[in-house]
Amino acid sequence: MDLRAELLKSIWYAFTALDVEKSGKVSKSQLKVLSHNLYTVLHIPHDPVALEEHFRDDDDGPVSSQGYMPYLNKYILDKVEEGAFVKEDFDELCWTLTAKKNYKPDRNGNSVVSHKDAFKLWCLFNFLSEDKYPLVMVPDEVEYLLKKVCTSMNVELNCCELDDYLSQDPQHQNGMTVWQFLDLVNSGKLLRGIEREAVSMAVEEVYQEVIEDMLKQGYLWKKGQLRRNWSERWFTLKPSALSYYMSEERKEKKGSIALDKHCCVEVLPDREGKRCMFCVKTSSRTYEMSASDTKQRQEWTLAIQTAIRLQAEGKKSLHKDLKQKRREQREQRERRKAAKEEEMQRLKQLQEEKERKLQELELLKEAQRQAELLLQEEEQRRRLQHEEMQRTLEVQLKEAEQARASMQAEMVLKEAEAERQRKRIVELEEMQARLQEALHQEVKARQDEESVRYAQARLLAEEEEKLKELMKLKEEQEEYIIQTQREKQVLKQEMENKSKYLEEAQKQLEEVRENRQRVDQDVMAAQRKLRQASTNVKHWNVQMNRLMHPIGPGEKRTTTCGGFPSIPPVLLTRRESSLKLGQRLEDKNYDLEREDSKKNVNNGETRRLSLSPDMDTTATEPSD
Repeated sequence: MDLRAELLKSIWYAFTALDVEKSGKVSKSQLKVLSHNLYTVLHIPHDPVALEEHFRDDDDGPVSSQGYMPYLNKYILDKVEEGAFVKEDFDELCWTLTAKKNYKPDRNGNSVVSHKDAFKLWCLFNFLSEDKYPLVMVPDEVEYLLKKVCTSMNVELNCCELDDYLSQDPQHQNGMTVWQFLDLVNSGKLLRGIEREAVSMAVEEVYQEVIEDMLKQGYLWKKGQLRRNWSERWFTLKPSALSYYMSEERKEKKGSIALDKHCCVEVLPDREGKRCMFCVKTSSRTYEMSASDTKQRQEWTLAIQTAIRLQAEGKKSLHKDLKQKRREQREQRERRKAAKEEEMQRLKQLQEEKERKLQELELLKEAQRQAELLLQEEEQRRRLQHEEMQRTLEVQLKEAEQARASMQAEMVLKEAEAERQRKRIVELEEMQARLQEALHQEVKARQDEESVRYAQARLLAEEEEKLKELMKLKEEQEEYIIQTQREKQVLKQEMENKSKYLEEAQKQLEEVRENRQRVDQDVMAAQRKLRQASTNVKHWNVQMNRLMHPIGPGEKRTTTCGGFPSIPPVLLTRRESSLKLGQRLEDKNYDLEREDSKKNVNNGETRRLSLSPDMDTTATEPSD
């Protein structure tokens, strides 16, 4: 159980105490006072602005528990820090609010427990109650708490009286409220003949053990660290520490031993006049102690080992762990009980099913006898029908034999026709494969033609660049001619260099021409391949048209124009005319491309020839 759940249980009692009309709602002014008191006891900084804003006076009326929970969670419970407040003061505030309304002790003073003890029993009830609202404590936990109180007084609990009380009201089997529990304790039915002081001491001891996590307390002798003398101290053991005080009032704390999973407790032999010795070893120091007798030493060592085990397991409270285990055991018992009841119910259903099936079996036997008589009559009738049906089937069998013979003859004809169709399909598939091959060759030829055209265009671009360079050289030479009239000797040398460079350019032009001739040859070869592929396509198209006309059974082939069988003349004429027109267009495109290439070559030669006379005159002028 975490801190928030513990606080919510106590706050629930305070909220229900303020609900005077039992409508599930409390006025805003009362909730404002309750919230202010919670701020104080929980040591939370007051937030008057949020308090006034949330609980301002308007026409909304009282607030339910569900309406109060958002404010409670956001401004109070979320700000609570464990160890920053005194839990007992908080519980006492909530107890004061709820006890005024609900707790009704004997006015004559005959109550078994005092008001303070009733508050502690209320705290114990909240700790052991179920985590659902309204809060109740199941009979097992009631018996456990009463046994703890009786054990502290060395008295045995009268379980028969408790069972009788719980059986009087069927609602007690599902759980008992805290006020019913306090009425049971104050009635004296379970604690007859026990003094009030003894009950108060027992309640105090159980309160310290369960609520304050006091595993054990009592006097022990402790050996000092510096002076090494023995002193009697009042020790209190909690899961996290073993503390010691001057006396049992616990007003002056002398020290504390922090416990963790690395600590251990060991029994020591008697020495130095001390008996029943044991020691607690921590990571930094060893504490030697002595108990009054062997029983006390054993109880202390077992309690300290329990505290160390809780620290090793990461648990803060022994009784929270025990409560969880008891709850799991109850759930297991309830599951087993439910399973047993289900099993008994299933057995009962099986028994009823068995009796029902026996009755059905008797009915079935009677029905079987009647069915046998009907079966004999039915068998006689079936025999007569079978003989008549046999005669009818013999006649039908003869007719079926005749029909079978006629169908076999028809099947032979159908198989022959199917064989012819299969051969035709094989021929068509072969023809399709050859056409695909021819188409592939045509595509490849077109790709080769495109590559050749691309190379031709690249060569023409190079030739154009060379011609531009030659024109640039010519312009430079004209500039040089003007300068040569003033500097003849320098110009001669430059003209010689220009002449050499021009010769190299002419050589490069010759190489370009040779490359152009080779490219033209490649283009012509590609054109020949393309025409060959077109011829093949024409031929296979003609063959395909001839085979596309199916031949019916018993049909004769007729020879038409062109020597091709079963092809309509009109279709052949249209096909040939379209093929010739496509060939003429291809030849025309090829001639145009040839003429363009020749014009480009002639233009290049004309430019070169026009450049050569100028160069010759430029070269001869200096000599004159």
